[in-house]
Amino acid sequence: QVQLVESGGGLVQAGGSLRLSCAASGRAFSWYYDMAWFRQAPGKERQFVAGISGTGGGTSYTDSVKGRFTISRDNTKNTVNLQMNSLKPEDTAVYYCACAATVRTYINSDPETYDYWGQGTQVTVSS
Repeated sequence: QVQLVESGGGLVQAGGSLRLSCAASGRAFSWYYDMAWFRQAPGKERQFVAGISGTGGGTSYTDSVKGRFTISRDNTKNTVNLQMNSLKPEDTAVYYCACAATVRTYINSDPETYDYWGQGTQVTVSS
């Protein structure tokens, strides 16, 4: 199994920054699995935010965060980070870390294709 634990959420004013981290552990985790961040706001469906390939060489972002958010892996490839700059009130949501425990050739934005999920961390951006 794979365990994912998010951290770094909080309350910030519009225009501020936050850095989210996701720590992966467990015997089933491999460095070559794709990882991603999703978010879910009240009354909204779970939305893909950003994804990164196992090697860290490929990334994907939803249009609304391009140029503001950056996803990365750490040196040991067992954590994934999301640097969020120029935050907007519409970024307010619970952010979830996800892991796809299969080898694939592209980053998938469909949450149904991810196998493991963290418990979520709240991000609130005030006006």
